[in-house]
Amino acid sequence: MQKVSFGKNSKGEETSLYIFENSNHGVMKVSDHGATLVSVLMPDREGIMRDVVLGYDTAAEYENHTCYFGATVGRNGNRIDNARIVIEGKEYQLTPNESEHNLHSGPNGFERVLWEVKGHTDNSITFYHLSTEEEQGFPGNLEVEVTYTLTEENAVEISYQGKADQTTVMNFTNHSYYNLGGHDSGSVEKQKLQILAEAYTPVKDRKSIPTGEIAPVEGTPMDFRHMKAIGQDIGADFEQLKFAGGYDHNYVLSDTAGEMKVMARAYCEETGIAMEASTECCGVQLYAGNFIGEQTGKGGAAYGDRCGFCLESQFYPDAVNQKNFPSSLVKAGETFTTKTIYRFYTE
Repeated sequence: MQKVSFGKNSKGEETSLYIFENSNHGVMKVSDHGATLVSVLMPDREGIMRDVVLGYDTAAEYENHTCYFGATVGRNGNRIDNARIVIEGKEYQLTPNESEHNLHSGPNGFERVLWEVKGHTDNSITFYHLSTEEEQGFPGNLEVEVTYTLTEENAVEISYQGKADQTTVMNFTNHSYYNLGGHDSGSVEKQKLQILAEAYTPVKDRKSIPTGEIAPVEGTPMDFRHMKAIGQDIGADFEQLKFAGGYDHNYVLSDTAGEMKVMARAYCEETGIAMEASTECCGVQLYAGNFIGEQTGKGGAAYGDRCGFCLESQFYPDAVNQKNFPSSLVKAGETFTTKTIYRFYTE
């Protein structure tokens, strides 16, 4: 492992970048700022190393943007209706940060925290954070760990562990934007994607709160059961796509969390780089980068809308308020764990 400076954050704290390389010359770079996945470099079919995740060169740049590039998201990934939850009969009002709703836990999310390095090996690192009840408004004090591992099989494994002193929400995810042509290669709309899900959770309107329905993908532009270009149906005359400006929807992988399964596969014909993503989570949010906007990324790269796609493994959106969705609540004193794996190879 190599440790280098990642600059100071807005509090004046020194942040660091941790670099790991396997025997295949695959590279993973992570930062203690936000427990962020900054870079994943993998060989294309010609052996040229390509960085396949979007990001920035310093912690300060991450603080200045709202796309959540590479971020560890928590306590709750995705949206909570009216920024309000009820747990064991008690109501908690969270901070709204997307209209009247709470997105990715509000303005004090895990992506803005300087995490403590709890330990590391030659190919992994564990970050630790104590999330107090006051930090985001969720009940209980939560001890959470995120472990990143770079395997010899060119996989990035992301494991989470949480334990709190009150029953609370634990719905962690990673918000990396993938571009298998390289982070600086432009639109991902021609890249191909498969999501192994028969159903998705439709949203009510442009604010993207789910209706509570679990709807079949069959016969709709939401169907990714067979590999197709991300952009093939993204502009279809379909209400759900119009609400979100493209894909930004949760896909139903199972009705319970805990079993590891392949959730998605992706492929870029230009580079030959493919990715297989597996998870223990029950849902995955496909976000096609519809609102990235014009900005400057790593090494001066120009980023824009749809130049990266996210596969955010998690509980369904607003799960804490939806009785027919799998529950994201973990009881006091219980340890919650979950893992997601992104494996890269060439075809």
